[in-house]
Amino acid sequence: METLIDWVANLQGWLFEACVQPLVFSMGFGGYLDQAFGATEWLLVGLLEIAVLLTVIGPLQRWRPVEPVLDAATIRTDIFYTLLHRLGLFRLVLFFTLDPYLDAAIGTLRVWGLPTFHLDDIWPAVTGDAMVSFVLYLLVFDFFNYWFHRAQHQINWWWKLHALHHAQRQMTMWSDNRNHLLDDVLHDVFFVLLAVLIGVAPGQFVAMVAIMQLSENLQHANLRLWFGRVGERLWVSPRFHRMHHAIGIGHESPATGPAGSPPVLGGCNFGVLLPWWDMIFGTANFTLAYPATGVRDQVEQGADYGRGFWSQQWRGVLRLVGRA
Repeated sequence: METLIDWVANLQGWLFEACVQPLVFSMGFGGYLDQAFGATEWLLVGLLEIAVLLTVIGPLQRWRPVEPVLDAATIRTDIFYTLLHRLGLFRLVLFFTLDPYLDAAIGTLRVWGLPTFHLDDIWPAVTGDAMVSFVLYLLVFDFFNYWFHRAQHQINWWWKLHALHHAQRQMTMWSDNRNHLLDDVLHDVFFVLLAVLIGVAPGQFVAMVAIMQLSENLQHANLRLWFGRVGERLWVSPRFHRMHHAIGIGHESPATGPAGSPPVLGGCNFGVLLPWWDMIFGTANFTLAYPATGVRDQVEQGADYGRGFWSQQWRGVLRLVGRA
């Protein structure tokens, strides 16, 4: 583990000196070198994730695809979403827009007496064991991710944004980052604040995000793969998550009103890493199937969620204000 940490640190230093630092100086932002060095870690992680996508998950998709690729254009749009996030461009925009307000809010909480809290301190056996501490924080993050994701499906205005993610009829390993930018802002702000409140170290936070993102890339892959009767209950598989994207299943629950009432927002398989939360809270669906993906109103009403990046973002705003 120490060797891996040293290797990543050396690679980060080289990338910063060779590429990032000259670019920062050339743009006149020399006063932001510390922040740029931290951003280099995110850039490095994103580049490594893209390498895994191309060399590991991509070949798996070609080996056992669920369905043939019939709409390459929509997949190219998903690739743009992935590059926007994994190369740090989205985080760069947040740095110059929301970060100052987040820092001010956290500083105010400190002034008001918010203590420097570390979740692993409440369990003495964990203190000093970096690996056990990391797993503990990962479990907490996954628990909150489950409820955050479930809220995206069950709060009407939020679903209008999140529906863009589910509107992909040609799901692939690139589909994870296909989200409305307002939805991404809500997600990132919530989990940054959570990390601060429970005392996640910056390095741990980056590692947790990397694990989650790569796992989600695999889950969204056009890949006919499940982990077996036991494995399906230990880690979210492509089969388990595809059911979450299934038309009329993953984003809806049966009607609760009189006979003939339309389905209501809800769904199944909200877990991000672990299916345990779905099992505990009654939202797991372990049906061994690979259904078609999308949103019901695309099929039944011809709803338009947009083709390119900007049209998708704009139509998300229209849905939010009730104009689409």
